[in-house]
Amino acid sequence: MAERDVSGTVADPPAATSGLFGEERSAEVVAASFAGTRDPRLRRVLTSLVRHLHDFVKDVELTDEEWSAAIGFLTATGQTCTDTRQEFILLSDVLGVSMLVETINNRAVGELTESTVEGPFHVVASPPRALGDSIAEDGRGTPCLVTGSVSGPDGEPVPGALVDVWQADDEGFYDVQRSTEAHGDLRGLFTADADGAFRFRSIVPRYYPIPADGPVGALLTATSRHPNRPAHVHFEVSAPGYRTLTTHVFVAGTPYLDSDAVFGVKPSLVREFPEVDDPARAAEAGLPNPFREVRFDVVLAALDGER
Repeated sequence: MAERDVSGTVADPPAATSGLFGEERSAEVVAASFAGTRDPRLRRVLTSLVRHLHDFVKDVELTDEEWSAAIGFLTATGQTCTDTRQEFILLSDVLGVSMLVETINNRAVGELTESTVEGPFHVVASPPRALGDSIAEDGRGTPCLVTGSVSGPDGEPVPGALVDVWQADDEGFYDVQRSTEAHGDLRGLFTADADGAFRFRSIVPRYYPIPADGPVGALLTATSRHPNRPAHVHFEVSAPGYRTLTTHVFVAGTPYLDSDAVFGVKPSLVREFPEVDDPARAAEAGLPNPFREVRFDVVLAALDGER
C-alpha cells in the first residue's frame, strides 16, 4: 500500500530490496534481523514465531486497544505466579499448548505408555517414601491401593526407576492450595524394586477445578468454558537410559473425562478403580476394608542411541 510523506504527497512503496518496515513485508523485515543469530534452532524458532504472530495480527486486524489488553493480560498472568502457583503453565494448559508440546515430544508407539501434561501443581518436591507407604497423610477419603511396574520397550524390567506421584484430595485440592507451609500430603517419590515394581497407599482423588481466580480463570469465563479436570493421579517416571515420562492415571467414570479443561485425557490412561471387599487383602495392604485399587504398568521409551 502506498504511503504519504510529510507533505501529504503519495509516495512510492519501498523497493523489495529495502529493509524498511511496512505492513506487507513486516514479518520478512523482522525475521531478517535474526540473520546473525548463532544458534540455528533459536533463529528458526524466532523466525517462525514472528511470521505466525504477524500473520495473526494482520488476519484479525488487531486494534491498539486489543493489543494493550493482551499486554495487560500477560502482565497480570506473570504477577499471579508465586512459588506454588504457575499461571503461565495454566495458560499454556487451557490453550492446549502444553498437551501439544507434550504429545509432539513423546510420541508413543507400540506398548509405550502415553504422556500427558505435568500441570501447574508439580511445584514442590515429593517426599521420598518406602514402597507400600501411604501418601495420604491426613487419612481422609476413600482408601486406595496403587500398584504397578516399570519396564522398557522390550519388556525388560527397570529396577530402581523413580516413580514420582502427586494428586488432589477427596475434595479436589492439592496440598499447596490448602497450606502455604506444610507440603507433602498426597505426594510421594518411590523407588521401584528389583523387578521394576512399585506400590503405595493413597485415596481415590476427586475431580476439581483448576485455579480460576486469576487471569486464566477470567479467560475461561469470557469464553464460556468450565475450569474442571477429571479425577486423576499424576506420575513422573524416570530411570537412566530411558526418557522421563510424565503422565496421569484417570479414574474411569469421573466427570469431565470428555471435556478436560487442559485437554489432558487419553483413552489409554483411563483405568477402573474397583472396590475390593477382602479383609485379608486389606490387612496385608495396611488399608481398611473395603478399599479401592488400581494397577498402572508403565512402559518407558529408551533414550536415543541407548538401545
